[in-house]
Amino acid sequence: MLGSCPSGVRVTGLKPRLLLKGLLLMLTLVALAWALEASPLARLLDTQWVDQQVRGRGLAGEGMFLLVGSVAMAVGLPRQAVCFLGGYAFGLLWGGVLASLASVGGCVLAFFYARLLGRDLLMHKFAARVRRIDAFLSDNPLTMTVLIRFLPVGSNLLTNLVAGVSSVRSGPFFVGSLIGYAPQTIIFVLLGSGIHVDPWLRISSSIALFVLSSALGVFLYKRLRRGHTLGADIDGDVDGADAVQ
Repeated sequence: MLGSCPSGVRVTGLKPRLLLKGLLLMLTLVALAWALEASPLARLLDTQWVDQQVRGRGLAGEGMFLLVGSVAMAVGLPRQAVCFLGGYAFGLLWGGVLASLASVGGCVLAFFYARLLGRDLLMHKFAARVRRIDAFLSDNPLTMTVLIRFLPVGSNLLTNLVAGVSSVRSGPFFVGSLIGYAPQTIIFVLLGSGIHVDPWLRISSSIALFVLSSALGVFLYKRLRRGHTLGADIDGDVDGADAVQ
């Protein structure tokens, strides 16, 4: 019987409130996955969707792009693909603005989704990872968030979720994300924009920007982390990138 288990084995488990929130978290993730299959998000990487639903539709098209792009990134679709489509739909300047807003929108949705629904459960399951994020961001959350976003490694979605269940303040995290997203946003909006320059020049410029922003991220990580770490996997990737340079 549960009540007679040895004292060394804890079977009290999670509190009912935590179990309920965890169940709600999982159910909503399943619902989101189903909704993706039945919605335009399933075809988000197809420029045909942009042609039919976004381009030439004024404010309605811009609003559709922001909504779909934010939700897509909040559930894990590649941010780079959404930025590419922003350039394809709106050009370099306005596409960059809307892609940046959609990127931050996805960050906000994932952050508060984790904080409001999954905080207790994820803290219970991933306490060590959350502590690393807390320690890394605690001194200067805005600067260190910019640094995380500059790094060419790691998962955007996972960073948003773990930050959501950490104690980091939302304002500096969102502003730092907006700034840190900028280099890759420019790169992929430029690739998608089709501006009237030689395609090879556009591609080579994007590659150069990516290399420079990645090198800057690695350099800043090594200089500013002050003994903190985002994890052995990130450190290994950064050390490997530094060796290549």
